[in-house]
Amino acid sequence: MFYFQLVIMAGTVLLAYYFEYTDTFPVHVQGFFCYDKTFSKPYPGPEENSKVPPILVYSLVTAIPTITILAGELMAFFMKSESTREKTIVTADCCYFSPLLRRIIRFLGVYSFGLFTTTIFANAGQVVTGNQTPHFLSACRPNYTVLGCHSNLQYITERRACTGNPLIVTSARKSFPSKDAALSVYSAVYTVMYVTLVFRTKGTRLTKPTVSLTLLCLAMLVGVVRVAEYRNHWADVLAGYFTGGAIAVFLVTCVINNFQHAKPSPPPMRLRRPESVLGMPMVALPCVESPLEKLSGTQTPRGSSFTEIT
Repeated sequence: MFYFQLVIMAGTVLLAYYFEYTDTFPVHVQGFFCYDKTFSKPYPGPEENSKVPPILVYSLVTAIPTITILAGELMAFFMKSESTREKTIVTADCCYFSPLLRRIIRFLGVYSFGLFTTTIFANAGQVVTGNQTPHFLSACRPNYTVLGCHSNLQYITERRACTGNPLIVTSARKSFPSKDAALSVYSAVYTVMYVTLVFRTKGTRLTKPTVSLTLLCLAMLVGVVRVAEYRNHWADVLAGYFTGGAIAVFLVTCVINNFQHAKPSPPPMRLRRPESVLGMPMVALPCVESPLEKLSGTQTPRGSSFTEIT
């Protein structure tokens, strides 16, 4: 089973790589209306010039959950008494697999799987829909004279309508859903659920809400910056929020059972067989006690007398 999970993880990483860095899945080319103001926002520059560049987003969605899970598991492990620490036998009677390491690998492994899954969902949505960004026409630079655009109602479907940089034009066709928003919310929701369900704070009730709201606000801020810089529409950001949040909630609740310890299944109950006579099973029938037996078994208490009634 462990090797099967490794195969699934490797396939997920490979699929995410093909979506992100290769042309295996071509982007759907949508048409556009001439002089459409929805796509006429100024070009904000490459992604590296953003106030929240992808390298920063990827670093935060990787570092924050990893540090949080490591800190939480270490504190929970060392705060337990020696007698309550679990030990799982792997081989013979001398080799033990630490439950601390098992939980860390489990939680971080599921988180990594969800991170690549969110990337796949976002990239697949962008490739299939081919929705344009708000700055699409600024990146496309269509020649309206050659295209014969005489009004805003004319719809252009030609694949060679754009004269801008092909790489920038292709990137401008990947707007729905917002991948940065999806990754940010996935990381925030997963970490918030871990902090809420695992951390035990004494003496204050505001620590966990403060940490949780801070992480969620940072994730929302990424989407706001994407819209403010004309890199995504509000619909793209909201779709990214929903995608990342749904994947995080599903993995936490259904896959790792709300970060709880795996409880061993109880042994099956063994039913006692009734005694048999001559190899034939005895059938237990209901026994009705006779009133005469009750009277015969009743002892007369001392000092009591009965009066005979004739």
